[in-house]
Amino acid sequence: MELSLPIPDFQAGQTLLFNKPKGWTSFDVVKKVRGLIRIKKVGHAGTLDPLATGLLILCTGKHTKQINQIQELEKEYEVVFKLGATTASYDAEFPEEHIRDASHISREQLEAGMREFAGEIEQVPPVFSAVKVDGQRAYKAARKGKSVQLRPRRVQVYAFELLDYPSPAEAQALVRCSKGTYIRSLVHDLGQRLGVGAYIRELRRSRIGHYRLEDAWEIPDFEAWIKSGRAG
Repeated sequence: MELSLPIPDFQAGQTLLFNKPKGWTSFDVVKKVRGLIRIKKVGHAGTLDPLATGLLILCTGKHTKQINQIQELEKEYEVVFKLGATTASYDAEFPEEHIRDASHISREQLEAGMREFAGEIEQVPPVFSAVKVDGQRAYKAARKGKSVQLRPRRVQVYAFELLDYPSPAEAQALVRCSKGTYIRSLVHDLGQRLGVGAYIRELRRSRIGHYRLEDAWEIPDFEAWIKSGRAG
C-alpha cells in the first residue's frame, strides 16, 4: 500500500483491509489497529482462525454499521491439506492421530469426493472453534477437557476445486463459500468420506465479495503509515 496517502478520519468511518499474520487472532489485529488510530470503535467482519492468514476486513467509526453486510458476502480461501491423518483441531495446531495410508487415493477419487461437498451442505463446526455452547466458546470448554456437542448448520459451498495434488501429503484446493462455512470441517469431512482422514496444513482467505487480499495492508506497513502521518 502507498505510504504517502493522507491519513483519513477514522472516526467518520473507514473500511480497512489487512493480511492477518499467522498466529494472530482476529481480535489481535483489531486491538493493534485500535491502538494505532486511537479510537475504540473498530470491529472485524468475519473471524479468521489464529493459524490462518489472509484477508481480514476491519471497519472503523460509522463504518462499523456495515460489518453485518460485509459478513454476508461470499468468501474465497486457498487451502493446503494432508490426507491420511486427523487432528483434534482439524488443523496443524494439534499432533496427528488416526494415521492411515492414503497413497491409494487418486486425483480422480479426490476430485470426486470434493464434488460431493459442493452446494448446500450440513456441517458441524470444529470443537476447537468460537461457536458458543451454553454461553461459552466451544474451544474454551474443549481445552478444559469438557465434552462439547455442536449442532450441524447449513452452509453453501459454491466451489471446492483441486488445484494441485503432488502427493497425499499435500493437496491444494480453492474454496468459495457462504458465511459461516468452516473450511476445517469441510476438509475433515472430506477425509472421512474418503476413509483416510484429512486436516488443514495452511489456510489463506483471498477474497470477501469484491474485497481482495492483494489490496490489503501488511500490519508493519500500516503502522509505519500511521506513525509517519503523525510525525508530519
